[in-house]
Amino acid sequence: MAQIFAVKGCKDILPQEVANWRFLEEEARAFFGRFGIKEIRTPLLEKTELFARGIGAATDIVEKEMYSFIDRGEESLSLRPEATASVIRAYIEHALYKVEPASKLFTIGPMFRRERPQKGRFRQFHQINVEYLGFDDYRFDGEVIFLAVQYLKNVGLTEFKLELNTLGCPHCRLPFREALSHFLMSREKELCSDCQRRVTTNPLRVLDCKRDTCRAITEEAPTIGAYLCNDCKRHFIGVREVLAEFGLSYHLNHRLVRGLDYYTKTAFEITTPALGAQNAVAGGGRYNGLVAALGGPDVAGIGFAVGMERLLSLLPPPAASRETRPHLFIAALGEEPYRKAFALSNYLRLNGFYVEMDLPGKSLKSQMKRADKLKSRFVLFLGDKELLERKATLRDMDTGNQEVVTFIEGREEILNFLKRYE
Repeated sequence: MAQIFAVKGCKDILPQEVANWRFLEEEARAFFGRFGIKEIRTPLLEKTELFARGIGAATDIVEKEMYSFIDRGEESLSLRPEATASVIRAYIEHALYKVEPASKLFTIGPMFRRERPQKGRFRQFHQINVEYLGFDDYRFDGEVIFLAVQYLKNVGLTEFKLELNTLGCPHCRLPFREALSHFLMSREKELCSDCQRRVTTNPLRVLDCKRDTCRAITEEAPTIGAYLCNDCKRHFIGVREVLAEFGLSYHLNHRLVRGLDYYTKTAFEITTPALGAQNAVAGGGRYNGLVAALGGPDVAGIGFAVGMERLLSLLPPPAASRETRPHLFIAALGEEPYRKAFALSNYLRLNGFYVEMDLPGKSLKSQMKRADKLKSRFVLFLGDKELLERKATLRDMDTGNQEVVTFIEGREEILNFLKRYE
């Protein structure tokens, strides 16, 4: 029969890679916990309407990239392409705003978009998302941006740039959108086919196009700064003051619009030249009005997402130092020694130690090769002679030193020995 391979754009995370993934996840849980941010887990499958209303029906994600299908109940369902809409749906459905009017939430997990797989872009990809709901003050924009930057620093990212923009509110963005549409329509024939479509459906997305011709044209386009209302101006000034207090440098980028319709006021990305065209490793912004648009109360929101695959590709391979090495490897020779070793290994595991053994019947040379490969700290040699003399040799694989341990029943003696090295 023909071999079955993984779906294109979906990657297996192999055992030797999992330690690095766990490192990112555990650092997120520890760091975010110090800010009072609580973890939430939402389903991978949601009603398609959630994303059409939340992300925007005219976005590329909803129009071209979602995995959607009609289920047996004739309802349209979609694999989640991003996390914010799902978190807000749960926030509304379970009335979390009544329990905690100002909620700080984070989630970790896979998202799905049918894009052309390339470096830094997959059809199943993983994100770490942080959402602040009920925080309208500009100070929290600064805190959220600080969180994203500091988290990346904590896990070892050193080369990156913070890009910042404001998208205004619906009131001041309307005249900006009209001015931008008017400008783009005058140059429409020079734009790429995607941007020609966006001129009428989502003109702000033209600013984000990566094609050189479109970028050259939009250099002359109107910018949001000339259209900001006084409230949006004050908010953006406040955000920049907070970033200065945190000592965060940034680059003002008027092209930065993000790919989702729900953003208002602050928008930001953290980019790195090491990723090529897909250069954003994290990004987010404010989305006041989104909770109300999804049927909840009129509360403010701001958040960000970190792309885990992209982040891992930027970090040095630290797997060896982060993998858990066995405390003990038992090299057993013979049927009875193997039986004793098998029972001993499980006893020690139940008492908190990582213990490994090889398969029955393996030679001592083969077993030592495996102990070396696993980087076990100690090896216990157990054969018929050891059982008869009730003594066993323990070798420290780091130093080469050996110690003879009394082996009456073997359990307490070995356990006490390992406890000395915890």
